[in-house]
Amino acid sequence: MNAQLKKGALELCVLAQLAPKDRYGYELTDTISQEMSIAAGTLYVILKRFKEEAYVETYLVESPDGPARKYYHLTPSGHEYLKKSLREWKEFVLAVERLTEN
Repeated sequence: MNAQLKKGALELCVLAQLAPKDRYGYELTDTISQEMSIAAGTLYVILKRFKEEAYVETYLVESPDGPARKYYHLTPSGHEYLKKSLREWKEFVLAVERLTEN
């Protein structure tokens, strides 16, 4: 998959995966990487920025299998940002489809 295409869509995918339930970083990476190739580091950069922008909050959960896991939770402003981003994505996809139809 083209890296430039993936770059813009990845943030939307992260938000969409957090909307129904809280997830920890590795879980997000694993889920998304089943559909597209990503580096774990890329995902954590996005999550860090989302936390700084108050789209996500984090909390730790002890794990019986190892160290505590940091879970990411979508905030109300994160849900609003997801809705806005989905609208913009759909408008973008429709515009590209119109421009590429022969």
